[in-house]
Amino acid sequence: MIFSDFVGPDRSLSWSVQFWPVVLCAWIVSLGATWLCKKVALKLGIVDKPDNLVKTHKKPVAYLGGVGILAGLTVGILAGIVLIKDFEQFDKSLKWLLGILTGAGIACFVGLVDDILDIKPWQKFLGQIVAAISLLIVGIYPGLHYTTAYFNWEISPTTELILGIPIVIFFVLGSTNSLNLLDGLDGLCGGVTAIIALALLLLSVHRATWGFSETGDPVRLIVCLGLVGGVLGFLPFNRHPAKIFMGDAGSMLLGFVVAALMMLFAEQIPRWWMASIVIFGLPILDTATALVRRFINKKSLFVSDRGHIYDQMIDRGIPLKKTVAICYGLAGLYAFLGLAMSQVRTWYAVGAYIITILVSAFVIWKKGFLKMQGHRGAIQKGKE
Repeated sequence: MIFSDFVGPDRSLSWSVQFWPVVLCAWIVSLGATWLCKKVALKLGIVDKPDNLVKTHKKPVAYLGGVGILAGLTVGILAGIVLIKDFEQFDKSLKWLLGILTGAGIACFVGLVDDILDIKPWQKFLGQIVAAISLLIVGIYPGLHYTTAYFNWEISPTTELILGIPIVIFFVLGSTNSLNLLDGLDGLCGGVTAIIALALLLLSVHRATWGFSETGDPVRLIVCLGLVGGVLGFLPFNRHPAKIFMGDAGSMLLGFVVAALMMLFAEQIPRWWMASIVIFGLPILDTATALVRRFINKKSLFVSDRGHIYDQMIDRGIPLKKTVAICYGLAGLYAFLGLAMSQVRTWYAVGAYIITILVSAFVIWKKGFLKMQGHRGAIQKGKE
């Protein structure tokens, strides 16, 4: 059986269960903070107004949901710090957790400024890079010497750091902007992120039972649990019809935290890093489709349109709730594939991932998701 060795011999499952207060604290605080943020946003007029082009909701909806998620994540991580204060590698784990929390705060702040002031794309990218630097400062970057060992190459710690800098920045930019692009329907980005976070949590539990890292194992569990609790506290207010949006503050925050987790999974054996990337498959697929579609149709890469996968489902007559449910199913499919392939040899996993990419690309092409017709890039119903 492919999952027969999912639970390792070095730690029992109860070792991971000790961190359950993290998700509870994050959920309770996020739930209360999101409710409060909705009230504050409506009172101060921090709302997202419909434009009948890209923003098709019927009336202004409160922003600041991302701030509520950040509040839950912060309290969850702080609870995790209390739980590991007696661990042998506490100092290094503390440094990593505070680095992730700092970067999350920066990403959320940059997104919040964009929600309120509508800043330029290059300014958002700069803020995301600053957030990525917070990971590098505390020493979170890929353990590339494990990857190069497969090819009998040796690299020095200095070279590993130099190569790790652009990789960390690339993952932060890619993840934050992918989830930002996915945030287009009520409950979509938050629900997909919850599925991704739960899958990453299972992967973290798997690694923890095999005792691979005294520092990374508790950090991964704490961040995953904090992320799950933060998102689940927000979702009740964001399901259709949404009472509050996460805005760029939320999508950039979630994207940064997922990017940080992917970097944590790159700490050692490459197949777990690859697994975490595949678990993030749906946002990657949607972003790649949007970029390719805009490129081949000679449209700006930085202008919003209604040509995302979920938008095209809506324009083809699929109801909103069903569209969101389909996206949840796709997110779950990628998550399952990533978890399954984490249990096989690295080269077998690489082959499976290549097949996944090719099949995904074929389906996108065959179903016409690369077409760009109609107003603002939408494929109009009945005109496919």
